[in-house]
Amino acid sequence: MNSRILIRTRVGLNSFNANRFTHFALPQRLFNANYSTPATKNSTSGNWKYDLQIVKSLTKYLWPKDDWKTKSRVILALTLLVSGKLLNVTVPFFFKEIVDTLNIIEPHSSIAILLPVIIGYGAARLGANAFQELRNAIFGLVTQRAIRVAARNIFNHLLKLDTNYHLNRQTGGLVRAIDRGTKGINQILSSTVLHIIPTVFEISVVCGILSFTFGQGYAIVTFLTMASYTAYTILTTQWRLQFRKNMNQADNAAASTATDSLLNVESVQQYNNEGYETNSYDKSLVKYEGAAVMTNTSLAVLNAGQNAIFSISLTIMMYMASQGILNGTMTVGDLVMINGLVFQLAMPLNFLGTVYRETRQSLIDMGVMFDMKNITGKIEASKNKPDLLLKGGEIKFQNVNFGYLKERPILSNMSFTIPAGKRVAFVGPSGCGKSTILRLVSRSFDPDSGAITVDGQDINQVNLFSLREHISILPQDTTLFNKTIYENILYGKTEASEEQVFDAARKAQLHEIILNNFPEKYETHVGERGLMISGGEKQRVQLARIFIKNAPIALFDEPTSALDQNTETKIMSTIKNWLSQGNRKTAVFIAHRLSTISDCDLIYVLDKGQIIEQGTHQELLAKGGLYYEMWVAQHEHHSE
Repeated sequence: MNSRILIRTRVGLNSFNANRFTHFALPQRLFNANYSTPATKNSTSGNWKYDLQIVKSLTKYLWPKDDWKTKSRVILALTLLVSGKLLNVTVPFFFKEIVDTLNIIEPHSSIAILLPVIIGYGAARLGANAFQELRNAIFGLVTQRAIRVAARNIFNHLLKLDTNYHLNRQTGGLVRAIDRGTKGINQILSSTVLHIIPTVFEISVVCGILSFTFGQGYAIVTFLTMASYTAYTILTTQWRLQFRKNMNQADNAAASTATDSLLNVESVQQYNNEGYETNSYDKSLVKYEGAAVMTNTSLAVLNAGQNAIFSISLTIMMYMASQGILNGTMTVGDLVMINGLVFQLAMPLNFLGTVYRETRQSLIDMGVMFDMKNITGKIEASKNKPDLLLKGGEIKFQNVNFGYLKERPILSNMSFTIPAGKRVAFVGPSGCGKSTILRLVSRSFDPDSGAITVDGQDINQVNLFSLREHISILPQDTTLFNKTIYENILYGKTEASEEQVFDAARKAQLHEIILNNFPEKYETHVGERGLMISGGEKQRVQLARIFIKNAPIALFDEPTSALDQNTETKIMSTIKNWLSQGNRKTAVFIAHRLSTISDCDLIYVLDKGQIIEQGTHQELLAKGGLYYEMWVAQHEHHSE
């Protein structure tokens, strides 16, 4: 068993219909009932109508509309296929002529008599192989393009699905499904053009030749052999499919376990849970091992039966040919030709068994991947909706209710206004819904009821990309890519210039740190999730992204939580100046440290999903309510 495959992070995907997940050999925990795809009736991997739909989905990549360059390659590949097979069928004829000529010529005769036939034999073999390799090369371009376009389209679709979908799936399982699906495309296209079509064509030609030359008996034996071989292969492969499903399911489970452990390796080590994670991983490997053994054993049964069918058929045909020679109706060359023609079918027939098995699995894998394209999320990024027309950046919540789980509401009938061009803060105990407000404004989630507007426009009725183009957000959990510091800052505005990147870093109090503390300067890699730099440095990179994007609406969720007090003061001063430059930006702050937002134009105090106080810093202190208690508690703690 190749355990190396199991620890790759390129692993499985979410299934979209609970009744179908077993057909795709995916772990149940990857399934999310909130997301679905328009399902075909009885659309299982064993249903021929569903298989035809998968093949139909593939044909648009193989035969793309208005792309005659790709179409011409397909036509040329098929032409080479037919030409190569025709040449291949002529090889036994040349062999027959050589044998028959050698039987009748006198000893010590000139080789010149056989020279044309021998040259023809060699040229036919050479030409058949040349056409085959040329066909493979040309069709390889078509196959790789189809894989690239399909994978790109599905990956792009997954990126556009809403946050709620991504919170309910496992990254490892999702990527493995795309990986297997793209391999399935390669397998289907290769098997169809390189094996199935050539084999069917060659079998038809051979049956025709045998029937025309030696009588229908030989053609009937050949046809029955093909039919028996195909029927046995299909029935046995269907029986074996259960073992392959079990193996894939264990493979997904092991890969997902490995991915989670490796992504959270720091926590694993801190809690000394290496043994626990290894045991969890090994449990999946044990299941994979058992399923793999059964898969290999059943493969041996399949191969033995296939060889028995072919051997019996070849024996019958040799008996018939020998009888013809003894009766004087056939020559030794005829026997050699029959043997050659039948043996030429042996290799594609052996491949046909393998191709069928792989094709069945590829259809399963492709079905999973293509179904991803049909996932409908809760938030649709329709381009048909009008763009957001920003007039200042006023944000309004009107009777908004929301909860990540229906049984646990977060916001209850909440209404408030964030005036355009003002700095507004939300404070309150943990879990009261502060960060949720920012996620709703950027439409990471949609409210269960109520409306959210920006300058009077319902954000559900405007183009999602247009909305987010006008918003910069610093999330509570800083997210960095495993790239350089420069690339992570540039991510805020990918078309920005180098000087704009440096200027954004200066505003985030990061430029000097990069130049003085990092040996590779801006080309320093931050590692997986930014683990190779400190929490404060990660937060400054995220701040630099906001500065470089320079959107008119800025959302800050604990913008200085990982910074020391001196740096915090400088950063907040920079943010305040940046917000005031040019047209004043609308800014929303979430903060636990009240000192960072005490000079905001308006402060909302939240508790249990509702606004219980609002006003300026001085007005809230004068009320003596929850804000006052929080302020006093923080100052007493600071004094201590």
